[in-house]
Amino acid sequence: MLELDAEAAGRTALAVMYGGTELCRYTYLSDADQVEAPQPYFHPVRTVAGDLVTLHRPWDHPWHKGISLAMPNVDDANFWGGGMQILRPNGDIEHVLNNGTQVHDSFDRVEVRDGRVEAVERLRWLTEHGEHWLSEVRRIGVRLLPGGQAWVLAFTTTLTNVRGSAIEFGSPTTNGRPDAGYSGFFWRGQRDLSHGTILAADGPGGPAMMGERAAWLAYVGRHDDGHGASTLVFVDHPDNVGHPTQWFVRSQPYACVCPAPFFDRAHRLADGASLTLHYDLVVAAGAWDHATADAAVTAVRRQHREETSDARVP
Repeated sequence: MLELDAEAAGRTALAVMYGGTELCRYTYLSDADQVEAPQPYFHPVRTVAGDLVTLHRPWDHPWHKGISLAMPNVDDANFWGGGMQILRPNGDIEHVLNNGTQVHDSFDRVEVRDGRVEAVERLRWLTEHGEHWLSEVRRIGVRLLPGGQAWVLAFTTTLTNVRGSAIEFGSPTTNGRPDAGYSGFFWRGQRDLSHGTILAADGPGGPAMMGERAAWLAYVGRHDDGHGASTLVFVDHPDNVGHPTQWFVRSQPYACVCPAPFFDRAHRLADGASLTLHYDLVVAAGAWDHATADAAVTAVRRQHREETSDARVP
């Protein structure tokens, strides 16, 4: 049975427990330096077997924090960390420090209901100069999949433009850098998961999935201790911008996956308008093949439809 760690919930994070294992910890009050674009994040994230699958503040990119909603190109503000990379006409890349903050305001609801952990959070996106550009409602759900070998993180964000003028969401690729379309729901994997196997609903699989479209993408990696394996399956929702999404994915020099709705095409959000993105992440113990991952995606989508339908019943 899933449980909430009440002690963690009373401080700066929510922790979800299962059978004595902390499946995930969601830090909603970050103490990161401004250069890292402080934002909520999930770390540690573990399988039901207890294997760690996220990395926090790696030396190469200290603003990579497990799993987070990170966007480097929100007009001329950076909500990713490390500063923005701008390609100049002469071919030089200039690094501009303009790191914003995703500020936690409150939780509307945090509960365990029908075996599922649910949280609804409100946030403000502020630029480095303190300008309020976006208001966010974030919905987080954690549930087990039948069979006891996997669990699902359901993540929904609704971003509303409150700046007073249109905002353009892009990526380093829309800003001139090839194959750097990262922006959105981003996972950085534990070091030992590097050189893993990349599977996809459609497309070539492997590193060639960089920039390709697919409705889901799975990453399979092995752990150093005990030679066990873990599988993460990222599921794009049919209502998301650009579905089926393009993917930013690497297996080396490190493991990372990002469904990237603004990979090579910017999205303009009018003043007062909202953008909603929904992703499901399956975290599984063991090395899954394509058929097993596809079956899990079918089950996740069915559960999502059922839960959405139940929510509409008065």
